[in-house]
Amino acid sequence: MATTLVDRHNLKHHQLKDTPKGISKAEGWRRRGPLLPALVFTIIVTQLPFLVTIWYSLRNWNLLRPDGNKFTGLQNYADIFLDSTFRSSAVNSIVITLGCVFLAMVLGIIFALLLDRKFRGQGVVRTMLITPFLIMPVAGATLWSVSMLNPSFGLVNWVISLVGIPPVDWTAQHPIVSILMALVWQWTPFTMLLVLAGLQSQPKDVLEAAQIDGAGWTKTFLWVTLPALRRYIELGVLLGTIYVVNTFDQIYLMTAGGPGTASANLPFYIYQRAFLGFDIGQAAAMGVVVVIATIIIATFALRLIFRSFDTKD
Repeated sequence: MATTLVDRHNLKHHQLKDTPKGISKAEGWRRRGPLLPALVFTIIVTQLPFLVTIWYSLRNWNLLRPDGNKFTGLQNYADIFLDSTFRSSAVNSIVITLGCVFLAMVLGIIFALLLDRKFRGQGVVRTMLITPFLIMPVAGATLWSVSMLNPSFGLVNWVISLVGIPPVDWTAQHPIVSILMALVWQWTPFTMLLVLAGLQSQPKDVLEAAQIDGAGWTKTFLWVTLPALRRYIELGVLLGTIYVVNTFDQIYLMTAGGPGTASANLPFYIYQRAFLGFDIGQAAAMGVVVVIATIIIATFALRLIFRSFDTKD
């Protein structure tokens, strides 16, 4: 009897050990199958061009000198780090990205707090605040450069003239500030929506408990609401950084990287080297460096965010 029970146990153990593996593999391939076309398409449109870009970056190829197309190894990478314009463009990219993300997040939190309550016309106000994010970047940049910041008839100069400030040629005298105005105007609705989602998912009993304990609005926001919004703020900062660091439309239409290269960021400077200077090798090397740096920063930020989501509250 004991032997029979042992045999049955061993047989059942082997069945449980062997069967799920076969089922899990078949089930895994069955689930992955529909995704294979999307994976192949993604590799074709993203990874293959990137490999070609790496190959270009290893060659001294200028379209104005086609006879000089030859393999140079890592020389292009060494040259770009000695390029002062590349370094200044990198600094501009950091300033524009951090400035835009910070200001957009602060304004987004303020607007989200204002919308997180019932009032007459709430739907209309919410729609109006979201609208800038729905406008194409080219249209938004044109709007700001022509209607808002024009030195002769711009709305901003008209407003500051009411308090006696003389007209300012914003895009020429303050190009970075002009670009930040347009970017913050466009990206504030995005951060507002993320923060508003966090506010509306916050447990109401926690807020009621804080009110019962006598905590005012300021203490409740700093010690209860703001910590609960941490994940949403981190996600907004990450996504905003990834998108804003690739800004091109506003710079091209509002300042053209000028005066000189004072407002050129890395995407715009790469465009200048590739399509104005026709230096394919240098532009490809710059693009590879920017992509690798972006991947490293995004991976580090994603790990921090996922770690915060995995943490038990």
